[in-house]
Amino acid sequence: MTVGMVFLLWSMNVFIKAVGLVNSSCSGAAAVCGNVTIPYPFRIEPGCYIDDSFAIDCKNTTLGSPKPFLRRLNLEVLDISLEGTLRVNYPMSWWCPKSGTKNETKSAANVNLASSPFFFSKSRNIFIAMGCGNMALFRSGTDGTIGGCMSVCENTIQTNNSSCNGIDCCKTTIPLDLNVFTAGVTGKFGNFKSAKDCNYGSLVDQKWFEENLTNHFEVKKMSQVPVVLNWEINETLSSLVMETNSSHSTCRPANGSSLLGNMSTTFTCTCDSGFEGNPYLLDGCQDIDECTNLELCNFYNLRYHCVNVPGQYYCDPVLDQKSRNKIIIIGISTGIGLLFMFIGGWWSYKVVKKRKNIKRKEKFFKRNGGLLLQQQLSSSEVIVEKTTKLFSSKDLEKATDNFNVNRILGQGGQGTVYKGMLIDGKIVAVKKSKVIDEGKLEEFINEVVILSQINHRNVVKLLGCCLETEVPLLLYEFIPNGTLSQYLYEQNEEFPATWNMRLRIATEVAGALFYLHSAASTPIYHRDIKTTNILLDDKYRAKVADFGTSRSIAVDQTHLTTVVQGTFGYLDPEYFQSSQFTEKSDVYSFGVVLVELLTGEKVISSTSTKECRSLATYFIHSMEENNLFDIIDARVMKDAKQEEIIAVANLAKMCLNIKGKKRPTMKKVAMQLEAVQTLQKTPNVQQNHEVFEYARTEMYKQWDAVSTSTMSGVDSGVGSSSGSCPLLSF
Repeated sequence: MTVGMVFLLWSMNVFIKAVGLVNSSCSGAAAVCGNVTIPYPFRIEPGCYIDDSFAIDCKNTTLGSPKPFLRRLNLEVLDISLEGTLRVNYPMSWWCPKSGTKNETKSAANVNLASSPFFFSKSRNIFIAMGCGNMALFRSGTDGTIGGCMSVCENTIQTNNSSCNGIDCCKTTIPLDLNVFTAGVTGKFGNFKSAKDCNYGSLVDQKWFEENLTNHFEVKKMSQVPVVLNWEINETLSSLVMETNSSHSTCRPANGSSLLGNMSTTFTCTCDSGFEGNPYLLDGCQDIDECTNLELCNFYNLRYHCVNVPGQYYCDPVLDQKSRNKIIIIGISTGIGLLFMFIGGWWSYKVVKKRKNIKRKEKFFKRNGGLLLQQQLSSSEVIVEKTTKLFSSKDLEKATDNFNVNRILGQGGQGTVYKGMLIDGKIVAVKKSKVIDEGKLEEFINEVVILSQINHRNVVKLLGCCLETEVPLLLYEFIPNGTLSQYLYEQNEEFPATWNMRLRIATEVAGALFYLHSAASTPIYHRDIKTTNILLDDKYRAKVADFGTSRSIAVDQTHLTTVVQGTFGYLDPEYFQSSQFTEKSDVYSFGVVLVELLTGEKVISSTSTKECRSLATYFIHSMEENNLFDIIDARVMKDAKQEEIIAVANLAKMCLNIKGKKRPTMKKVAMQLEAVQTLQKTPNVQQNHEVFEYARTEMYKQWDAVSTSTMSGVDSGVGSSSGSCPLLSF
């Protein structure tokens, strides 16, 4: 009960001291003693300090100016900092040899800080020893020696030496949390000639000793030197400070260990950022008016209005007219500069991009055979239509909506055809070739060169090409009504495949081939005549297309010797055996087309027999068996006269002669088809004997069955259902 009352009275006493400043005259400005300001928690008046350890006595001196002393430690206070330090005058330890005796050590009385809130600052103090040939040691309580230094002597004592470098003076650091020490100086290494050679040792304020002291050896004349102490408050006092203080200060655990007896933690208090003053007083931390610094809101020599708020400030963009004008000028100048930078950067980017595109297009142009095309077109043997144009990749991308899949008209072995529209509104077909290797490059260039020479109403016209893309592009006139194959084998109720239309188409194709073989500047062999390569325009006029495998020959040449290429079912058997392609090879392929027009059957079809036969073989066999009208398309039988059917059938049979020399030329074929058309219009005219003559031809000898697997370069053909069908069989 008694112990509890004592503790309660002690706590109340502490609390009263902590809050005494609120209700007494202690709450005024900091006290002053002599030239030293005494801030709270230190004070002079009774009850105004936070604890007895912080009590200050202001003593009068013989010099007339009062000096402050720590009451409990009786140490003169030189200055106090609220950051947790104070400087005091501390006594020097000294040693003087006695005449006729061995060296002896003496020390001044050291102050014990163990029971106070103070301890020696490690960062601000050093231990020094002054004198010739001495060993200076300092000890801490019962811990024994904890540090020291040693100096040497010169022949002549340099009392005017201003540095402490180990000659007549030495120094060393002190340990952390030092609160008591004993200094000892032992003269063991010098030769002392008189009793006046005394040695000294003590802690000392490092900054004062090294920066403010003109001559280090002046310390010998002093009985006291400045020493820096750290101070802290205990946990109980810090709680009381925070309870009575404003929210603008913070007490945090100190960095050092507790030196306050039984208290486990010590604290230091600071004002928050943006505030200054005494954090230990009620409302002691006041807001800093940053706006007193006129440079804070001065940007680019424009002065904004500085607005101070608790703990911080901001710059109000409220400007006078002069400042506004400056901002406008700076803004305009900056904008113009940025604009020029942007334009320069954009122009540089465009130049670099243009150069890259040019190099890229040049690379593609060379890779796609541009040089070969130039060589072919510049040849004196080639006459190129002036309407053929070189298009840019940008033009064709725009025309085909970046080659949209919805624009695809068809796909084949050599590429994909897209529908496009040029800037002038003209509808075109753009053929995007597949990635071609060097082996197929010549075929592509060959198609460009051949089509550039042709100017015939029944041949698809080449409008231009583009070689600056990754794959070559060809631009043709747009043919809207698909292929002859589609027209024959797909239902078309609006424009049915009547006999008149079939005969007209056959006549137009024959005329185009006659032009290629005889009327062109250089004879051209198509080499792939079939119904899928015959297009129909808006009036269902025939247009021969796809010249990828075509070849030009000299006028005096009779044939080409090449690797066998073509489509199964249309391929000339003689060419297949000899690899020599002549104009009569195109005649054979056209004969197959005539048979398709007559019968409406695909080039490879299953007949009533179990054996798979080619259409050409089946047609010849039916004629020789006098079964011609059994295989003729019902539509043709309905529309055509028998004489017309017989005439065209005999013409087809002549075209399909196994021997090329016995086949008619395309000129003769075209003339006979035109004659049949004439007979349609003038039925009473005596019919041409050559048209109605049933030419007796020698029986076709059965060809050896040839497997398509051995046919190098032969296409499987439209309608082929078996790879093992013989080319011709009877």
